[in-house]
Order: sequence, then C-alpha cells, then structure tokens
Amino acid sequence: MTADSHRHAHDHPTRADDDDRLTHWQAMEIALRELLIAKGIITADDVRGAVEAMDARSPAQGARVVARAWSDPAYKARLLADGTAAVSELGIDMATTRLLVVENRPGLHNLVVCTLCSCYPRMLLGLPPDWYKSRAYRSRAVREPRAVLREFGTTLADGVELRVHDSTADMRYLVLPERPAGTEGWSEDRLAALVSRDSMIGVTRPSA
Repeated sequence: MTADSHRHAHDHPTRADDDDRLTHWQAMEIALRELLIAKGIITADDVRGAVEAMDARSPAQGARVVARAWSDPAYKARLLADGTAAVSELGIDMATTRLLVVENRPGLHNLVVCTLCSCYPRMLLGLPPDWYKSRAYRSRAVREPRAVLREFGTTLADGVELRVHDSTADMRYLVLPERPAGTEGWSEDRLAALVSRDSMIGVTRPSA
C-alpha cells in the first residue's frame, strides 16, 4: 500500500504510550504467568529462558536472509513469494506469524511501520528500537514518510515511489534493500555486514 492509500487492520490490543503504568493486558499477563507458575505448569526458569532467547535475537538473522537473497536469485524469488517459508530454510521459525518481504529497487522504496502498537519481525531483527515504538514515528511515517526518511539521512528523488507497509498482529514486513554497487563476487558473510537493522525497516539504505 502507498502512504496515500494507507489502511490498518489490527485485531489485537493497542499498546499504551504511557509505559509508567501497567495496561490491562500487561496486568493480565503478569497474573496469568504467576498463576501458571503457582500451579506448576511452567517454572520461573522456563519464563527466564524464553525471555533470554528473545533478547538474544539480533538483526544478524535478518542480515543473513538479505545476504542470501542478494547472492542467490532462486532464493530471492522464494523469499519474495513466501517469506515465512524462505526464512525457515535458514532455520528461522516465524511460528504463526506470516512474513512478507518487500523489495527496494530503482524507482521504488519501502518503509515499514506499525501504526497502533509495535508489531515487528523480532525473529529476524530482535527487539524493536524505541523510536519504532514511539507515537511520533507511528503517526509521521504515514503522514509524512519522506520527511521521516530525511531525518534518518535518506533522501528520495521526486520520481521514486514510496510505499508504507503497516504490520499487524499476524503479519510482519521485512524490507529487502537494494544491493550496493561494487559488491559483485562478495561472500555472504561480507554482504551481511553491510545490512543494518534500519535498512531492513526501510529508514536507511546500505552502502559498500
């Protein structure tokens, strides 16, 4: 969807902007977790291990995916056709979340946002940055996306189409950046080092 035709179809609760107070859903999560521990269904170590596993995820996962797509045209085609299945080839499990991969190319740039909360491809990029969760980014990325990109140092020519993609509870987006010129023959590891978290959100572009 383009910024002009932007729409959002969330079917999950809105994330509160005030992090100093517990939301209803945060309080429910704490109560449910404590109940499950009290009944012996899970342990505190189970919870701790799950949190540590989530915290260990990093943008390096997504960078591997991008580097493989840059290096292997057949893999790139599979990635764009079915992102969830393609990343599973690299051992990345999206669980029940659908992954859509959108490709930057000459004349087209993609930007990802979640307007109502902070839906984000954590399996590929780790924890979202604070600015991605902020009300300012969530609203301005839709209303004035080119201005937002300029603040990240990304200026698009007037003729470049800009598409803004809104993540939902069961669907995440990943931007496949344009491969920088002069990287022909590079190994996947060397290519992956060029790929940043922000370039996979679409606010920046990689360079060699």
